[in-house]
This record gives sequence, C-alpha cells and structure tokens, in this order.
Amino acid sequence: MFQMFSSDKMKMVDADKALPGRPEPMPLTEPHFITGRDLKAPVPAGMEQAMFGMGCFWGVERKFWQREGVWLTMVGYAAGITPNPTYKETCTQLTGHNEVVRVIYDPAIISYDALLKLFWENHDPTQGMRQGNDVGSTYRSGIYTYSDAQAEAAVASKSAYQQALTAAGKGAITTEILPALVFYYAEDYHQQYLAKNPDGYCGIGGTGVTCPIGLGVTS
Repeated sequence: MFQMFSSDKMKMVDADKALPGRPEPMPLTEPHFITGRDLKAPVPAGMEQAMFGMGCFWGVERKFWQREGVWLTMVGYAAGITPNPTYKETCTQLTGHNEVVRVIYDPAIISYDALLKLFWENHDPTQGMRQGNDVGSTYRSGIYTYSDAQAEAAVASKSAYQQALTAAGKGAITTEILPALVFYYAEDYHQQYLAKNPDGYCGIGGTGVTCPIGLGVTS
C-alpha cells in the first residue's frame, strides 16, 4: 500500500521513495476525440514533436489542439521516476512526474518558436511546483526537448522572456528545460478532456506579459 500523499508537495520526491509503478503501459482504447487519429500513431514524415508542462493538462491540451498546424495532441506524464504511473499515483506527488502535453506539428505551418510563444504566454512560469490553485510537482513548468535545436530555442526563449518579466516587475522563471525522455500516456478519460467536457475545469492562466518579439516567432 503506497503512502497517499507526499509530505511536501512542493518538492520532488527522492528516487528511493518513489512509487514502484508497473511494466505494463496504460491501455488506450479511444482515438483523438476531435480528429479521430490514433494517439499512438508514429510521427508522420515531415512533422515534428514537442512536449510542455504548464499545469493541469486539460486546459493546456486545448490551447495546442486549437492551433493551426498542430496535427495531434495527447496528455500524459513525463520527467519522473515511476514507470507507467496512473493518475491516482501521480496525484500523490510520489512518482516525480509532470502533467504534460505532447504535440505533433507541421513545422511548415507552425514553428517551434510559435509553440514556445504559446507556452510562455499561457501559464505563469514563476510559481515553482504549482500553477495557480493546483499545487504539487505534477504542475511544474517544463519544456521537454526532442533535439539540440529545440533545446537551444527553449533556452534562448527563457532568457528573452525573463527579461520581459523582469521589466514588468515579475519574478524569476522556474521552468525546467530537459531532454524529452519517456512519455507515459494518461488514461483515456483525460485525453481531450475539455472537448468531452466543455464546462470542465480549466486552470490555464498567464502573467499578462507577451513573449518577446526578439524570438523571431512565426505562426
């Protein structure tokens, strides 16, 4: 029987205290609720993928699926310790995972810089292990990169956006920028949640500070 909650939701769990998880992946039986595409489909030729953590993944996913050039979105858990965690387990803050959205997009239509702009402007990246009223390491701000080019763009955007935040009297960015490792799919009912439940909870917010033009953002 695992401990129901971490003693400190604002800290990452130590590896030796993380839940054991399981070898079996989360079974998914439903396609994308809006497009009908297979959530486990390989990335099509010519397209790229990106991954972001911005708080509760319900509202975050909707922000991305609404953008032209985004081919597929899915929610899940990443940057943690426990293999194949369940939602209930991540809520204990004892898996180390973040709630994330994985995005497959067409770079001929929407650039990675444009996705970064969407990331920075639609949550508060200065709050540490929380996002608004959602408290815990599962709600931390994170950019998880799939290439050196993405990593360089993410770091440059963080620096530029910090300058804009500082000028606006805001705090220091706490966003983690890490290579994207294993992405674990969340349960079927979490996928495209706000399309299935239009009046459902959406914790997405922002700082009111726009992403610096100097990023060379294109849409």
